[in-house]
Amino acid sequence: MLILISAPLYAIVIAGEIILSNLHLKKYYTLKDTLMNVYLCIVNSGIDLLFRAVYLVILADLLPFHFVSFSSNPYIYWILLFVLEDLAFYFEHRVDHYCRFFWAVHVTHHSSEEFNLTTGFRSSVLQPLYRFLYFIPLVLLGFKPLDIVFMYSLTQIYGILVHTQYIKKMPAWFEAVFVSPAHHRVHHASNIRYLDKNLGMVFIIWDKLFGTFQEEVKEDPVRYGLTKPMSQPYHLSNIIFHEWKDLLKDLHKKVPLIVKLKYLFMPPGWSHDGSTKTAKELRKELATSERNLEPVKPSFSAIFKFK
Repeated sequence: MLILISAPLYAIVIAGEIILSNLHLKKYYTLKDTLMNVYLCIVNSGIDLLFRAVYLVILADLLPFHFVSFSSNPYIYWILLFVLEDLAFYFEHRVDHYCRFFWAVHVTHHSSEEFNLTTGFRSSVLQPLYRFLYFIPLVLLGFKPLDIVFMYSLTQIYGILVHTQYIKKMPAWFEAVFVSPAHHRVHHASNIRYLDKNLGMVFIIWDKLFGTFQEEVKEDPVRYGLTKPMSQPYHLSNIIFHEWKDLLKDLHKKVPLIVKLKYLFMPPGWSHDGSTKTAKELRKELATSERNLEPVKPSFSAIFKFK
């Protein structure tokens, strides 16, 4: 049912954005990149459909162990599921950004140097193989597996629609609570101050609560894509596995086992010798350089020299 509702909606808004971008001579779309987004979406959907029966059975087997239930009141049930589903996505998304093993999967979604509505379909292809793990707490709270999957699909519709450059700002009350296109542009940026920020799907409040919120700064225009340019960006398998190749190279280094494990589970950019840096380390360097560039305000005694 959601497919029947969302497909025409996507077709209309994407067609509208393409027409507007061409009329205004904005290079928001290229054919190559759009086709790559469609390809990744198809591969992701195929894996999800094939694996769905497996994880639905796992979740159904866990349902009898739930320790609370909200099913007596359908309004509370669906509202809570909506909110808690989005919270579960926030933590999944945060792990995807802060653990290199999962970043190797998620990086595909961030690999485009364009940002338009089809970028929302640029799926992390292997994510369906582990995404259900974040549904387990919801099952233990008494939410039915099919309802969880339905709600995830529903929130994804919203998550796709914020991939646009045409809406500059939403009203202040909206941006205080919900993820806006401006928030999500920050999320897709490769600028140092924007890395690993604004991880929510529907609610931006999670980022504000857990310290991952970042406003779009006018003086630091968003640059889309990855911090390190990818070779063969339109190669059908390289687009999915390029970070895995780099990870394997690091795992083959002659270092102790504990260091190898750190290459797997520390944030992207971590290195044992400091040759590459994490987003946190890069932001610290940026903050230091910006402080050093600030003009020094003359002191009172310097202005009024007493002889």
